Amino acid sequence: MSDFDLIDDPAPGQNAPEFSVSELSGAIKRTLESEFGRVRVRGEVGRVMRARSGHIYFDLKDDRNVVNCTTWKGQVAGLVVQPEEGLEVVVEGKLSAYGPQSRYNINVDRVAVAGVGALMALLEKRRKALEAEGLFAPERKKPLPFLPEVIGVVTSPSGAVIRDILHRLRDRCPRKVLIWPVAVQGERCAPEVAAAIRGFNAFTPGGALPRPDLIIVARGGGSVEDLWGFNEEAPVRAAAESDIPLISAVGHETDTTLIDHAADRRAPTPTAAAEIAVPVRIELLAGLGAYGERMLTGLTRMVGQRDQRLKDVGRALPRPADLLAIPTQRLDTATERFSGALGKAVTAKRLALSHQAGGLRLSALSTRIARGRDRLGPALERLDNAYAQRRADRRARLTALSRVLDSAGPKATLNRGYAIVRDDAGAVLTEAAAARKAAALDIEFADGTVPAHPNGTPPAPRTKTSAKPKPTKGPDQGSLF
Repeated sequence: MSDFDLIDDPAPGQNAPEFSVSELSGAIKRTLESEFGRVRVRGEVGRVMRARSGHIYFDLKDDRNVVNCTTWKGQVAGLVVQPEEGLEVVVEGKLSAYGPQSRYNINVDRVAVAGVGALMALLEKRRKALEAEGLFAPERKKPLPFLPEVIGVVTSPSGAVIRDILHRLRDRCPRKVLIWPVAVQGERCAPEVAAAIRGFNAFTPGGALPRPDLIIVARGGGSVEDLWGFNEEAPVRAAAESDIPLISAVGHETDTTLIDHAADRRAPTPTAAAEIAVPVRIELLAGLGAYGERMLTGLTRMVGQRDQRLKDVGRALPRPADLLAIPTQRLDTATERFSGALGKAVTAKRLALSHQAGGLRLSALSTRIARGRDRLGPALERLDNAYAQRRADRRARLTALSRVLDSAGPKATLNRGYAIVRDDAGAVLTEAAAARKAAALDIEFADGTVPAHPNGTPPAPRTKTSAKPKPTKGPDQGSLF
């Protein structure tokens, strides 16, 4: 036995390097990303989950295996086709691994329908869903204006479609046209078309830009994939919600998109949409001329019929001379009688006036006036005597009252030796107690007033209150009697 037999041989793989779990997951992730990088995978969409954050998580499967797919919030708007369960698609993205769950997945940034058959199946499914909501109902359709003033066109400004529409409008009946440029295919088609329809509806009537009376959504022909933007829900819902009547002119006559069902009118081509939008101006003028001629002819015929009817009715009426014959005779008779009667009446009135004037004489009037004056003289004399007597009685009564007033007035009392005592406020004092309390007194005699101080000491000088001025006697008018 050698010394080497005492040492155990190492087990196979024991000398391999050791990895931590994170190191192993990172190595696997780097290997996947470097080996595969960006991949295209075809399969059927399984479970789809839209997170509140805006991310989309879905499964891509075939008959044996499943691959997890993730589309971040910022990538969702760029998807031409939104993943739906049961839809067969081709996805493109970057293959990576998610270490915390030991799973690999595809970060999908592009989704396309796998084949025309699958695309048409998706289209039919979406059509039934929108139809069930009532977006294609006939009662929602609005009538088109007969002659719109302003037409809004949603299309690409660089294609032949807008030139065809403008040319057709110019030939038929020139109108004002507002063009809203949009992408007519690709990822930006659906959101831009929906924004254009809602933008036209948001115009304020009478604003800086006139609000269209009609909207035309137009695009030339193409494959199903090229026209797919007009099958998305956004433009379809915008067309159904439009308050302005809308004509859909997408593709050729054999092409049908979902916006055609939601529009108020479908046109087989953009040129046909312009023909539907406006009538032919020359035909309108010709129609107006024909209507004018018909109106003139009808008016002439009506006037002729009324004239003939008037003549027919007039035959049954009597002649004007016959109607006026008897009244004319009565008028002549009355005129003759009136002339004779007027002369007789004047003669009778003149005779009556003569009889009345015979009794009116100037001498009789003078005699009547003299008699009235004789009766008036004694009456005036009696009135003067009565007035003089009454005036003498009033004078005697007034004299007696004056004597009584002089004998009972305050002056007569003062002349008999009495006095009137007033305080400094001018109030008359009749009691000794009130006089003692007063600061100063004024004693009025017959010939004047004397100040007095009940306490013997004159008070401080006081400001004299302005006494009420005595009425000024006017000039002596003498006695009325």
